[in-house]
Amino acid sequence: MRRAHGALALAAALAAGCSETPDAAPESPAPARPAEEYLGVETRLLDTDLVSLEVAMAGAAPPAALRAYADCAAARYTLIRGYAFARHVRTNLAEEGGKTTADAVYTLSPARPRGVSPLDAAAVVAACDARGIPTV
Repeated sequence: MRRAHGALALAAALAAGCSETPDAAPESPAPARPAEEYLGVETRLLDTDLVSLEVAMAGAAPPAALRAYADCAAARYTLIRGYAFARHVRTNLAEEGGKTTADAVYTLSPARPRGVSPLDAAAVVAACDARGIPTV
């Protein structure tokens, strides 16, 4: 008898947990993140192997998105200039009037440069194309 009573209590508890409540609001999906809007690239050759790129995105783009956009532009520019590698030197970020910009400087090199942040230009351009990030 004890076993039957326990089974009935368990069945009742499960049934109560599975009942639908018509007043319960359905869960709303998380708000969609706005699509990133790329606004263009300006390049300035500072020396034969040194370039400054200013990239712009709409809204308050996160620093990582601006850095990726600058890397993509730098990689394409590196290939256009006939080099194979670039190395990130520095990036300055700014936001004004609904636009976020990054002013980034890169060195260009025919061989893999020493130091931090070397970019294999061909590999970076391929990755950018796959991710839908525009290049120069």
